[in-house]
Amino acid sequence: MFNYYKTVLYFPAMPHQLYLWIGFHFFLGTMLAIDLGIFQRKAHAPTVREALAWTAVWVGIALLFGIGIYVFQGAKLAVQFYTAYLIEESLSVDNIFVFLMIFSHFRVPPAFQHKVLFWGILGAIVFRLTFILAGVALIKEFHWIIYLFGAFLIFAGIQMAFQKTKEIHPDRNPVFRMLRPFMASRNYDDARFFIRRNGRLLVTPLFVVLMVIESSDIVFAIDSVPAVLSITLNPFIAYTSNALAILGLRSLYFALRGLMSMFHYLHYGLAAILVFVGVKMLASDFVKIPPPAALLVIAVILIVAILASLIHQSRSAQSNPEEQAPRNGS
Repeated sequence: MFNYYKTVLYFPAMPHQLYLWIGFHFFLGTMLAIDLGIFQRKAHAPTVREALAWTAVWVGIALLFGIGIYVFQGAKLAVQFYTAYLIEESLSVDNIFVFLMIFSHFRVPPAFQHKVLFWGILGAIVFRLTFILAGVALIKEFHWIIYLFGAFLIFAGIQMAFQKTKEIHPDRNPVFRMLRPFMASRNYDDARFFIRRNGRLLVTPLFVVLMVIESSDIVFAIDSVPAVLSITLNPFIAYTSNALAILGLRSLYFALRGLMSMFHYLHYGLAAILVFVGVKMLASDFVKIPPPAALLVIAVILIVAILASLIHQSRSAQSNPEEQAPRNGS
Protein backbone atom coordinates (compact mmCIF):
# COMPACT_ATOMS: atom_id res chain seq x y z
CA MET A 1 0.00 0.00 0.00
CA PHE A 2 2.83 2.41 0.84
CA ASN A 3 4.49 1.72 -2.52
CA TYR A 4 1.17 2.36 -4.24
CA TYR A 5 0.79 5.76 -2.59
CA LYS A 6 4.40 6.55 -3.48
CA THR A 7 3.41 5.92 -7.08
CA VAL A 8 0.36 8.14 -6.75
CA LEU A 9 2.55 10.92 -5.37
CA TYR A 10 5.00 10.48 -8.29
CA PHE A 11 7.99 10.07 -5.99
CA PRO A 12 9.75 7.23 -7.90
CA ALA A 13 9.25 8.70 -11.38
CA MET A 14 9.97 12.30 -10.34
CA PRO A 15 12.26 12.41 -7.26
CA HIS A 16 12.14 16.22 -7.18
CA GLN A 17 8.43 16.00 -6.39
CA LEU A 18 9.35 14.96 -2.85
CA TYR A 19 11.24 18.23 -2.40
CA LEU A 20 8.28 20.15 -3.82
CA TRP A 21 5.95 18.63 -1.20
CA ILE A 22 8.42 19.34 1.61
CA GLY A 23 9.11 22.86 0.36
CA PHE A 24 5.42 23.69 -0.01
CA HIS A 25 4.61 22.56 3.52
CA PHE A 26 7.61 24.43 4.91
CA PHE A 27 6.33 27.57 3.18
CA LEU A 28 2.80 27.03 4.54
CA GLY A 29 4.13 26.50 8.05
CA THR A 30 6.22 29.68 7.83
CA MET A 31 3.28 31.80 6.60
CA LEU A 32 0.94 30.42 9.27
CA ALA A 33 3.53 31.03 11.99
CA ILE A 34 3.96 34.61 10.81
CA ASP A 35 0.20 35.12 10.72
CA LEU A 36 -0.57 33.66 14.15
CA GLY A 37 2.69 34.52 15.92
CA ILE A 38 3.16 38.10 14.71
CA PHE A 39 0.02 39.63 13.22
CA GLN A 40 -2.51 37.78 15.39
CA ARG A 41 -0.68 37.53 18.71
CA LYS A 42 -3.50 39.43 20.40
CA ALA A 43 -7.06 38.27 19.84
CA HIS A 44 -8.87 40.88 17.78
CA ALA A 45 -11.35 41.17 14.95
CA PRO A 46 -9.44 42.12 11.76
CA THR A 47 -10.63 45.30 10.11
CA VAL A 48 -11.93 45.21 6.55
CA ARG A 49 -8.74 46.91 5.35
CA GLU A 50 -6.55 44.36 7.14
CA ALA A 51 -8.65 41.48 5.79
CA LEU A 52 -8.50 42.81 2.24
CA ALA A 53 -4.73 43.20 2.52
CA TRP A 54 -4.30 39.58 3.62
CA THR A 55 -6.71 38.43 0.91
CA ALA A 56 -4.55 40.22 -1.65
CA VAL A 57 -1.46 38.55 -0.17
CA TRP A 58 -2.91 35.05 -0.46
CA VAL A 59 -4.27 35.64 -3.98
CA GLY A 60 -0.89 37.06 -4.99
CA ILE A 61 0.88 34.00 -3.58
CA ALA A 62 -1.43 31.73 -5.58
CA LEU A 63 -0.79 33.71 -8.78
CA LEU A 64 2.98 33.56 -8.24
CA PHE A 65 2.79 29.87 -7.42
CA GLY A 66 0.99 29.25 -10.72
CA ILE A 67 3.70 31.16 -12.56
CA GLY A 68 6.28 28.96 -10.87
CA ILE A 69 4.43 25.86 -12.05
CA TYR A 70 4.37 27.30 -15.57
CA VAL A 71 8.14 27.93 -15.52
CA PHE A 72 9.18 24.58 -14.03
CA GLN A 73 6.40 22.18 -15.05
CA GLY A 74 4.78 23.65 -18.13
CA ALA A 75 1.69 25.54 -19.23
CA LYS A 76 -0.69 22.56 -18.98
CA LEU A 77 -0.19 22.04 -15.25
CA ALA A 78 -0.22 25.79 -14.65
CA VAL A 79 -3.65 26.12 -16.28
CA GLN A 80 -4.87 23.13 -14.29
CA PHE A 81 -3.65 24.80 -11.09
CA TYR A 82 -5.39 28.10 -11.84
CA THR A 83 -8.61 26.33 -12.81
CA ALA A 84 -8.63 24.14 -9.68
CA TYR A 85 -7.77 27.17 -7.54
CA LEU A 86 -10.63 29.20 -9.04
CA ILE A 87 -13.10 26.36 -8.43
CA GLU A 88 -12.02 25.90 -4.82
CA GLU A 89 -11.93 29.63 -4.12
CA SER A 90 -15.42 30.14 -5.54
CA LEU A 91 -16.88 27.14 -3.71
CA SER A 92 -15.18 28.32 -0.52
CA VAL A 93 -17.29 31.46 -0.59
CA ASP A 94 -20.21 29.21 0.27
CA ASN A 95 -18.34 28.27 3.45
CA ILE A 96 -18.51 31.89 4.56
CA PHE A 97 -22.30 31.68 4.83
CA VAL A 98 -21.90 28.66 7.12
CA PHE A 99 -19.19 30.34 9.22
CA LEU A 100 -21.48 33.32 9.70
CA MET A 101 -24.35 31.11 10.84
CA ILE A 102 -22.19 29.05 13.21
CA PHE A 103 -20.55 32.09 14.81
CA SER A 104 -23.91 33.82 15.10
CA HIS A 105 -25.61 30.77 16.60
CA PHE A 106 -22.92 30.28 19.25
CA ARG A 107 -22.46 34.04 19.71
CA VAL A 108 -18.70 33.85 19.26
CA PRO A 109 -17.08 37.25 19.97
CA PRO A 110 -15.53 38.72 16.78
CA ALA A 111 -12.13 38.91 18.50
CA PHE A 112 -12.05 35.10 18.89
CA GLN A 113 -13.31 34.18 15.41
CA HIS A 114 -9.91 34.47 13.73
CA LYS A 115 -8.35 31.89 16.06
CA VAL A 116 -11.18 29.43 15.39
CA LEU A 117 -10.81 29.91 11.62
CA PHE A 118 -7.01 29.57 11.84
CA TRP A 119 -7.12 26.14 13.48
CA GLY A 120 -10.24 25.12 11.60
CA ILE A 121 -8.67 25.81 8.23
CA LEU A 122 -5.46 24.08 9.31
CA GLY A 123 -7.52 20.96 10.01
CA ALA A 124 -9.38 21.42 6.72
CA ILE A 125 -6.07 21.31 4.82
CA VAL A 126 -5.24 17.95 6.42
CA PHE A 127 -8.68 16.59 5.47
CA ARG A 128 -8.35 17.87 1.89
CA LEU A 129 -4.95 16.21 1.51
CA THR A 130 -6.41 12.92 2.74
CA PHE A 131 -9.47 13.14 0.47
CA ILE A 132 -7.43 14.16 -2.59
CA LEU A 133 -4.91 11.33 -2.22
CA ALA A 134 -7.72 8.85 -1.63
CA GLY A 135 -9.70 10.19 -4.60
CA VAL A 136 -6.73 10.04 -6.97
CA ALA A 137 -5.87 6.53 -5.78
CA LEU A 138 -9.46 5.34 -6.29
CA ILE A 139 -9.75 6.83 -9.78
CA LYS A 140 -6.42 5.37 -10.83
CA GLU A 141 -7.35 1.95 -9.45
CA PHE A 142 -11.05 1.96 -10.42
CA HIS A 143 -11.56 4.29 -13.37
CA TRP A 144 -15.34 3.88 -13.36
CA ILE A 145 -15.51 5.86 -10.10
CA ILE A 146 -14.98 8.98 -12.17
CA TYR A 147 -18.55 8.53 -13.47
CA LEU A 148 -19.90 8.35 -9.92
CA PHE A 149 -18.05 11.56 -9.04
CA GLY A 150 -19.39 13.27 -12.15
CA ALA A 151 -22.99 12.21 -11.48
CA PHE A 152 -22.68 13.31 -7.85
CA LEU A 153 -21.43 16.77 -8.87
CA ILE A 154 -24.34 17.23 -11.27
CA PHE A 155 -26.78 16.19 -8.54
CA ALA A 156 -25.10 18.55 -6.04
CA GLY A 157 -25.24 21.41 -8.53
CA ILE A 158 -28.94 20.91 -9.27
CA GLN A 159 -29.68 20.64 -5.54
CA MET A 160 -27.78 23.88 -4.87
CA ALA A 161 -29.66 25.70 -7.64
CA PHE A 162 -33.06 24.82 -6.16
CA GLN A 163 -32.02 25.39 -2.56
CA LYS A 164 -33.62 28.72 -1.75
CA THR A 165 -31.99 29.27 1.63
CA LYS A 166 -29.12 27.55 3.39
CA GLU A 167 -30.26 26.30 6.75
CA ILE A 168 -27.96 24.71 9.29
CA HIS A 169 -28.66 23.69 12.87
CA PRO A 170 -25.36 23.66 14.80
CA ASP A 171 -27.06 22.46 17.97
CA ARG A 172 -28.07 19.28 16.10
CA ASN A 173 -24.50 18.63 15.00
CA PRO A 174 -23.39 15.24 16.44
CA VAL A 175 -20.00 16.71 17.37
CA PHE A 176 -21.72 19.43 19.43
CA ARG A 177 -23.93 16.85 21.17
CA MET A 178 -20.92 14.68 21.95
CA LEU A 179 -18.84 17.50 23.43
CA ARG A 180 -21.60 19.40 25.25
CA PRO A 181 -21.31 17.35 28.50
CA PHE A 182 -17.59 18.22 28.68
CA MET A 183 -18.01 21.98 28.30
CA ALA A 184 -16.66 24.03 31.20
CA SER A 185 -19.32 26.71 30.71
CA ARG A 186 -21.14 28.60 28.01
CA ASN A 187 -19.18 31.81 28.55
CA TYR A 188 -16.27 33.01 26.37
CA ASP A 189 -13.93 34.06 29.16
CA ASP A 190 -10.85 33.99 26.92
CA ALA A 191 -9.58 32.44 23.70
CA ARG A 192 -8.52 29.11 25.19
CA PHE A 193 -9.78 25.78 23.85
CA PHE A 194 -9.26 23.82 27.10
CA ILE A 195 -9.53 24.67 30.77
CA ARG A 196 -8.81 22.68 33.93
CA ARG A 197 -11.34 22.78 36.77
CA ASN A 198 -11.30 20.68 39.92
CA GLY A 199 -8.65 18.45 38.40
CA ARG A 200 -10.71 17.80 35.25
CA LEU A 201 -9.69 18.91 31.77
CA LEU A 202 -12.76 20.46 30.14
CA VAL A 203 -13.36 21.99 26.73
CA THR A 204 -14.46 25.57 26.23
CA PRO A 205 -17.30 26.68 23.93
CA LEU A 206 -14.61 27.93 21.52
CA PHE A 207 -13.31 24.38 21.06
CA VAL A 208 -16.85 23.12 20.45
CA VAL A 209 -17.32 25.78 17.75
CA LEU A 210 -14.00 24.71 16.20
CA MET A 211 -15.12 21.09 16.03
CA VAL A 212 -18.49 22.07 14.51
CA ILE A 213 -16.67 24.06 11.81
CA GLU A 214 -14.29 21.15 11.15
CA SER A 215 -17.17 18.71 10.73
CA SER A 216 -18.99 21.17 8.46
CA ASP A 217 -15.90 21.48 6.24
CA ILE A 218 -15.84 17.72 5.72
CA VAL A 219 -19.28 18.06 4.14
CA PHE A 220 -17.99 20.83 1.86
CA ALA A 221 -14.99 18.69 0.87
CA ILE A 222 -17.39 16.06 -0.51
CA ASP A 223 -18.33 18.61 -3.20
CA SER A 224 -15.07 20.47 -3.77
CA VAL A 225 -12.61 17.56 -3.94
CA PRO A 226 -14.41 15.72 -6.80
CA ALA A 227 -14.76 19.09 -8.56
CA VAL A 228 -11.01 19.67 -8.38
CA LEU A 229 -10.28 16.08 -9.46
CA SER A 230 -12.40 16.72 -12.55
CA ILE A 231 -9.70 19.25 -13.54
CA THR A 232 -6.52 17.38 -12.60
CA LEU A 233 -5.44 14.03 -11.20
CA ASN A 234 -2.01 15.38 -10.32
CA PRO A 235 -2.04 15.19 -6.49
CA PHE A 236 0.40 18.07 -6.05
CA ILE A 237 -1.59 20.43 -8.29
CA ALA A 238 -4.92 19.40 -6.75
CA TYR A 239 -3.65 19.75 -3.19
CA THR A 240 -1.74 23.02 -3.54
CA SER A 241 -4.65 24.70 -5.33
CA ASN A 242 -6.99 23.58 -2.51
CA ALA A 243 -4.59 24.58 0.25
CA LEU A 244 -3.90 28.07 -1.09
CA ALA A 245 -7.60 28.74 -1.69
CA ILE A 246 -8.51 27.56 1.82
CA LEU A 247 -5.75 29.60 3.47
CA GLY A 248 -7.11 32.75 1.88
CA LEU A 249 -10.58 31.95 3.18
CA ARG A 250 -9.92 33.37 6.67
CA SER A 251 -9.15 36.87 5.43
CA LEU A 252 -11.88 36.63 2.80
CA TYR A 253 -14.38 35.87 5.57
CA PHE A 254 -13.55 39.05 7.49
CA ALA A 255 -13.54 41.08 4.27
CA LEU A 256 -16.93 39.87 3.05
CA ARG A 257 -18.92 38.94 6.17
CA GLY A 258 -20.82 42.22 6.04
CA LEU A 259 -21.41 42.04 2.30
CA MET A 260 -22.71 38.48 1.82
CA SER A 261 -26.27 39.70 1.23
CA MET A 262 -25.04 41.35 -1.97
CA PHE A 263 -24.28 38.02 -3.69
CA HIS A 264 -27.89 37.14 -4.41
CA TYR A 265 -27.19 35.01 -7.50
CA LEU A 266 -23.82 33.59 -6.51
CA HIS A 267 -25.22 30.21 -5.50
CA TYR A 268 -26.65 29.82 -9.02
CA GLY A 269 -23.17 30.42 -10.40
CA LEU A 270 -21.67 27.86 -8.02
CA ALA A 271 -24.40 25.39 -9.00
CA ALA A 272 -23.59 25.93 -12.68
CA ILE A 273 -19.89 25.32 -11.98
CA LEU A 274 -20.64 22.03 -10.21
CA VAL A 275 -22.87 20.89 -13.08
CA PHE A 276 -20.23 21.91 -15.64
CA VAL A 277 -17.36 20.04 -13.97
CA GLY A 278 -19.68 17.06 -13.40
CA VAL A 279 -20.53 16.92 -17.11
CA LYS A 280 -16.82 17.35 -17.90
CA MET A 281 -16.05 14.37 -15.69
CA LEU A 282 -18.73 12.17 -17.26
CA ALA A 283 -17.60 13.07 -20.78
CA SER A 284 -13.87 12.83 -20.08
CA ASP A 285 -13.49 9.52 -21.94
CA PHE A 286 -15.39 10.78 -25.00
CA VAL A 287 -14.89 14.54 -25.30
CA LYS A 288 -11.73 16.24 -24.09
CA ILE A 289 -12.34 19.79 -22.87
CA PRO A 290 -8.98 21.64 -22.96
CA PRO A 291 -7.93 23.08 -19.59
CA PRO A 292 -7.88 26.69 -20.92
CA ALA A 293 -11.46 26.27 -22.16
CA ALA A 294 -12.57 24.92 -18.77
CA LEU A 295 -10.87 27.83 -17.01
CA LEU A 296 -12.60 30.31 -19.31
CA VAL A 297 -16.05 28.75 -18.79
CA ILE A 298 -15.71 28.78 -15.00
CA ALA A 299 -14.43 32.37 -14.98
CA VAL A 300 -17.32 33.53 -17.19
CA ILE A 301 -19.89 31.78 -14.97
CA LEU A 302 -18.49 33.49 -11.87
CA ILE A 303 -18.33 36.92 -13.52
CA VAL A 304 -21.91 36.64 -14.77
CA ALA A 305 -23.17 35.54 -11.33
CA ILE A 306 -21.35 38.39 -9.55
CA LEU A 307 -22.48 41.04 -12.06
CA ALA A 308 -26.09 39.80 -11.87
CA SER A 309 -25.90 39.97 -8.06
CA LEU A 310 -24.55 43.53 -8.12
CA ILE A 311 -27.27 44.63 -10.56
CA HIS A 312 -29.92 43.00 -8.36
CA GLN A 313 -28.49 44.71 -5.26
CA SER A 314 -28.46 48.09 -7.02
CA ARG A 315 -32.06 47.77 -8.16
CA SER A 316 -33.18 46.60 -4.71
CA ALA A 317 -31.42 49.55 -3.08
CA GLN A 318 -33.15 51.97 -5.45
CA SER A 319 -36.58 50.48 -4.88
CA ASN A 320 -36.21 50.07 -1.08
CA PRO A 321 -33.59 52.60 0.08
CA GLU A 322 -34.76 52.63 3.73
CA GLU A 323 -34.56 48.85 4.09
CA GLN A 324 -31.28 48.41 2.28
CA ALA A 325 -29.24 51.03 4.11
CA PRO A 326 -29.25 49.44 7.57
CA ARG A 327 -28.74 45.91 6.25
CA ASN A 328 -25.63 46.83 4.27
CA GLY A 329 -24.21 48.66 7.21
CA SER A 330 -24.47 45.65 9.50
